[in-house]
Amino acid sequence: MKFASVFVLFFCSTFKKSQGKSKPKPACEYPPLQWCRSLEIAIQCRVQKQCLELNATRPNLPVPRVEVTLYYESLCPDCRAFLTQQLFPTWAMLHDIMDVKLVPYGNAQELPSGNSPFTCQHGEPECHGNMIEACVLHSVGLYSAFPVIYCMESAANVLDAAQPCLQLHVPSMMWDSVTSCVKGELGFKLMHENALKTKALSPAKTHVPWVTINGEYTDDFQDKAMSSLFNLVCRMYKGGKPPACTGAQKKLDRRLC
Repeated sequence: MKFASVFVLFFCSTFKKSQGKSKPKPACEYPPLQWCRSLEIAIQCRVQKQCLELNATRPNLPVPRVEVTLYYESLCPDCRAFLTQQLFPTWAMLHDIMDVKLVPYGNAQELPSGNSPFTCQHGEPECHGNMIEACVLHSVGLYSAFPVIYCMESAANVLDAAQPCLQLHVPSMMWDSVTSCVKGELGFKLMHENALKTKALSPAKTHVPWVTINGEYTDDFQDKAMSSLFNLVCRMYKGGKPPACTGAQKKLDRRLC
């Protein structure tokens, strides 16, 4: 509605200035809000110049990226398979048109009290892995943390791989800062936040991995994400498709020795 009001005001002011010079054809059959819908309409209504001026001043509204959120747990075999075989490769190829959110918590339970306020489906090591990944995400953000998490989840032993994966992909971050987060209040705070995010899901989570697309869960989204997340993201994106989606090959400079 705001844009419509601006549109009408723009044309009113434009035509007041141009009275006696050029006026729309009386035979123009279209209402003002449709005059710039196509070149043919603009020509018929004699507003080509005004439409060009309007398009030059109209802000370019970005096309929303496809948001993929994964609710998972660090030692769940199915979660690890989806993250390493579907989510990370798709993000690596389509990060220009998609955003990823990771919520490491899964089927954990938050206890009302005790020295260990969380229990996890695959035991204490999984709680530790969840917290490590939550701390890394919090410290460096998704873009830097995702390669670390992919490295961990691809390894034979997730926990043993954590420190070397961090040193490989984020060498500027000290491992001591991760352990301080995991053992301190921040780690528990991050896990509590992930617990709240997981409990707030509607419909409620019944399994992991649990995947939402643009904040929505459906069985159809889940099935398509499990079989080919790449194709799903390409189909869901409303803007111009990147070459990876269309199968177009990027032309490389020919270099010879």
